Amino acid sequence: MTTVSPGHATRSVPTQSIAFVDLAAQHTEIAAEVVPSMDQVMREGSFINGPDVGVFEEAWSRYCGVAHAVGVANGTDALELALRAVGVGPGDDVIVPANSFIATAGAVARTGATPRFVDCDPVHLLMDPASVASAVTKRTRAVVPVHLYGQLAPMDEIGAAATGAGLVVVEDAAQAHGASQGGRRAGSWGAAAAFSFYPGKNLGAYGDAGAVVTSSRDIARSVEALRNHGSLTRYEHPTLGFNSRLDTLQAVVLNAKLARLDRWNAARRDAAGRYDAMLAGVPGVVRPSTRQDNAHVWHLYVVRVPERDRVHAAMHAAGVPAGIHYPTPIHLTGAFAPLGHARGDFPVAERAADEILSLPMHPHLDEAQQERVVAALAAALG
Repeated sequence: MTTVSPGHATRSVPTQSIAFVDLAAQHTEIAAEVVPSMDQVMREGSFINGPDVGVFEEAWSRYCGVAHAVGVANGTDALELALRAVGVGPGDDVIVPANSFIATAGAVARTGATPRFVDCDPVHLLMDPASVASAVTKRTRAVVPVHLYGQLAPMDEIGAAATGAGLVVVEDAAQAHGASQGGRRAGSWGAAAAFSFYPGKNLGAYGDAGAVVTSSRDIARSVEALRNHGSLTRYEHPTLGFNSRLDTLQAVVLNAKLARLDRWNAARRDAAGRYDAMLAGVPGVVRPSTRQDNAHVWHLYVVRVPERDRVHAAMHAAGVPAGIHYPTPIHLTGAFAPLGHARGDFPVAERAADEILSLPMHPHLDEAQQERVVAALAAALG
């Protein structure tokens, strides 16, 4: 058997391999529902804006607790179109965390605005609200809190800082499908929020897909136009837009998986609890922490270890996959070198990037597999 782990080429592993994310098991669970629905889409030829897209948009908005959901082609487009819809553009600054995937800042840059990085807190590795307040200038237009690894950023504090400075909040909820804070779901806190449905997400499609959610009809209509070449009426284009629609076939998959999302998230929580117990006695491992008011959905289970790169390589050599999310803080990537940042600018994010290690996490992970993961990690540390 072969497997592809994050950041690594395909390699041979033992037959009883452990999947970092088991997409095959997900497909097996939903195939009897998805395959006939896909066949119907193909018979009808309703590949673009077919009925299943509207069904998903309505169901996803209701699930998130907002009035509108607009399906788009991927999560990065979702964030860019949400930012454009709230008025972000050239000359603006947008505050983003240094500890995130590069798409968070990339979406800002694609609007013509400039990402302004802030550090994360040392315990949960989420956007630091105090850093947000200190980063505001007269050019700052918006703030993008990232709900990292499956739990929400501190939205009350970030929201207060944003309100005090007159900023728009746009959530990057790409890793937080179903997560909540104080009983309020990800996607319902800001003026708008962006979700990715990349296959490995808690709610994933069979390819790229995304959505913007909002309770503002004006923002929703703006995103609907932007995703369709700037048009709400065929051949009428009052503004420039993009070709970024959610395919009907992907909506079929998302409808099937959404019906199972809460159960799958509960299975992830169970797996995280088992990891917590198994790792309690392993020296050198710092286990992840959940904020008191958060309901975590464990998109990733991220520990911190010394000599991370050596440990990472040793686990892969033992046939146990692990990932690194993310090895380089965004401000130190080549893409954002023109902003002039150097190591030491955001020390918490930089230290975390040297220590973080993501263990296998998915709804179909069982206790025996986790025991093998923990044994491999302990051996690598020893």
